[in-house]
Amino acid sequence: MAIDGVIEGLRQTGTLVDSLTPDYQIETPKLEQHGDFSTNVAMLLAKTCRQPPRELAQRIAAELEASPLVGRCEVAGPGFINFVLAEDVVFDVVEQIRSAGAAYGRSDSGGGRKVQVEFVSANPTGPLHIGHGRGAAIGSVLANLLAASGYDVEREYYVNDAGRQMDILALSVWLRYLQTFGREVPFPAQAYRGAYVEDIARALRERDGEALQRGAEDQPSASADDERHLDDAIAAARAALGNEAFDAVRDFAKDTILAEIETDLRDFGVEFDCWYSEASLARNGAIDAAIAALTQAGYLYEAGGARWFRSTDFGDEKDRVVVRENGIKTYFAADIAYHREKFLRGFARVVNIWGADHHGYIPRVRAALTALALDPARLDVVLVQFASLVRGGEKVAMSTRAGEFVTLKQLVGEVGVDAARYFYVMRRADQHLEFDLDLATAQSNDNPVYYVQYAHARVCSVFRQAGARAQRAPAATARLAQYLTAAPERRLAVVLSRFAEVVAGAASAAEPHQLTNYLRDLATEFHAYYNGHKVLVEDAGICWARLRLIDAVRQVIANALALLAIRAPSEM
Repeated sequence: MAIDGVIEGLRQTGTLVDSLTPDYQIETPKLEQHGDFSTNVAMLLAKTCRQPPRELAQRIAAELEASPLVGRCEVAGPGFINFVLAEDVVFDVVEQIRSAGAAYGRSDSGGGRKVQVEFVSANPTGPLHIGHGRGAAIGSVLANLLAASGYDVEREYYVNDAGRQMDILALSVWLRYLQTFGREVPFPAQAYRGAYVEDIARALRERDGEALQRGAEDQPSASADDERHLDDAIAAARAALGNEAFDAVRDFAKDTILAEIETDLRDFGVEFDCWYSEASLARNGAIDAAIAALTQAGYLYEAGGARWFRSTDFGDEKDRVVVRENGIKTYFAADIAYHREKFLRGFARVVNIWGADHHGYIPRVRAALTALALDPARLDVVLVQFASLVRGGEKVAMSTRAGEFVTLKQLVGEVGVDAARYFYVMRRADQHLEFDLDLATAQSNDNPVYYVQYAHARVCSVFRQAGARAQRAPAATARLAQYLTAAPERRLAVVLSRFAEVVAGAASAAEPHQLTNYLRDLATEFHAYYNGHKVLVEDAGICWARLRLIDAVRQVIANALALLAIRAPSEM
């Protein structure tokens, strides 16, 4: 790096006596006239060098201009240095891309460190809906970005297969099962009502026949308190069937739904390395071990017959119950055990993709990690705002228990995998997303995924027309900078050179939308260039150079779309 060389020169002359290199920044200016890059290095060094920032910046700029990497420099503002790369350096990226091919943009910045990305993790109480789809897309793209940045990534789905919601599912399926025999049974308002429950009930009847009909007459009548009625109905069902049969109904429903979830995710381009069962935490003693560790550390106390975690000692708004008065461990206790277990598996970094409604869980989980002497800084939480579907200008209401929702499978069937994944990722995760069906299915430049894919297809079309000319260089010593003299060509090369930086930055910041923003910028530059400059011109040198340039564009678009798990079509 030329700047590091200048800093070393300042040390050798005695101007800089501090042995530490400052953490200076190199940024891309918003305005093209400010150069290719800008750095604040002079302002950071000024105090140590005992020189005014602008005076030091002038000196550094003069040194930089002597580098073969730099074309020219200028000092701006209080001491920023704006510099323009030498033309040959700008277009070197084209050959780098052609040489690296599908590997261009990848790096080893992660150093092989183990990272776990846990995402989706929807309760197995119903099919995935469009809200789950957004977390699935963001999580899978982030995992791809981390892998491309040199991390050892494990993708995990946390299966919430324990607790009250699973009992509600078992009750719902059993009651629908009874109804398949014409039995009239009260169906609680808060039970799961989707058509999928009826499908599972019919499958249960096919498997078990009439064996589970007993006890229908003991179901309680509806009461004014829906939740109380729901708990009474669960208790009555368990008493009628017995624990073993009730649990078998629950497991059958859970396994059926999980199989559908796994299929829908695979069809959506999402696969997991690990499906981790919440219920296993109790079976293998992980919850008891976590509670014992907190007890030994002195962070649990008893009050009102319950056991509490002193989470306020670590900045949480209130202490949290881990064991209720009746001896039942809370969901938070399982969460503590699960996160402790993640760290015990040796992950250097743990990334949770959570719905925005889980915001309040972050302080308490970080508090538990701190109390367990685990570094909470190793946990990153990406909160994903809700996604709503707009159909005909109106939002579609969704309720999992009532069954009034659009499934991810239905959405993919309507707009396709490519549009669904791209639309889910193209906004910041913490921004609400309105999924516009009309836009997602439009074959026009207004559709962002179509716009990007069309750029790739356009290049492929040019090469089909080019034939043999695509590989014929005008001379052995030909330089791209010799023929690519138009400003849009230079802009394209500069945008191409940013790709590796974007991949690494998006992975580090856990912001996959940076990748779609980059693709938009690259496609915009390409379409503008293509519309204003003919590629297959008579001049052999210019034709050769332009083909090289747009082939690099094609490769980078293909590489970026691969990270998004989206097709790069050769024709549209």
